[in-house]
Parts: sequence; structure tokens; C-alpha cells
Amino acid sequence: MAPALDTLAVGDSIGSRTISVSRADLVRYAGASGDFNPIHWHEGFARSVELPGVIAHGMFTMGAAVQLVTDWAQDPGAVVDYQTRFTRPVVVADTPSDPSAPGAQIEVGGTVGALDADAGTARIDLTVTFEGQKVLMKSQALVRLP
Repeated sequence: MAPALDTLAVGDSIGSRTISVSRADLVRYAGASGDFNPIHWHEGFARSVELPGVIAHGMFTMGAAVQLVTDWAQDPGAVVDYQTRFTRPVVVADTPSDPSAPGAQIEVGGTVGALDADAGTARIDLTVTFEGQKVLMKSQALVRLP
């Protein structure tokens, strides 16, 4: 059952999760999004433009992070607004013996940041980190709840 607005308090945790990302995930995302920029799949090219290696698409990271909120709300349509700032890339290591093996782990946690009973919404603040450093800042989803 979806959480009810009147049962929430600012500071409540909505949970956390670890998202495993492989190079194969990036290739699939490139196909779905149409973003075939070689920084997302070609190690040599990524390094030639002074990146530390192949990086995940920012929108991939953003979308993977908000999944915590949609699962908690039990309705992706309940998210009426979602914004963030990209602060650091997620470097996805090569796993040549198994391209589907995780090359990066993204940690996501969410807390209730604000409640608006009149609007029937909760603002969920996400903390999204890779290797202990924030990769998304001011990551906030506005969720309409019963």
C-alpha cells in the first residue's frame, strides 16, 4: 500500500538501496535514449577528453536514483516533479571477463524533506553517492500521496 501523507514526518527515511551498474547497462541505456556519446562506452575516448574512464549517463544515474521514490510511493505517476544537480561522474570500470558484472555501485537513500498537506505532497530528498562522494546534489522528488 502507498504511504499516506498523514502518516509521514519530516526526517522519515523512505529506505535505501545499492544500484549496480555495468558497461552493458550503459550500452542498453544508450540504445534506449539515443545517447551514443563515446564517453559512455569507449575507454580510450573518455580518457582522451580527460575523464577518468567510461562514465554513466547523467540521466541514467538520475533515473536509477528516483526508482527508490517510485517504489516507495508504489506509483511512478505519483512523482510530479524531480530535479537534481549533477556534481560528479559515475565511473564504470571495465569487467572484461563479464561485461554484465557491476563496474560501479551507486548508493541511494531517501528522506522526507518537507510535507504540504494542502497540496497533498511530500518532498523526498535523495542522497546519491558513488565511492563515498555525492554525484547528485539537491536531488529532490515531489510526490503526490493519498
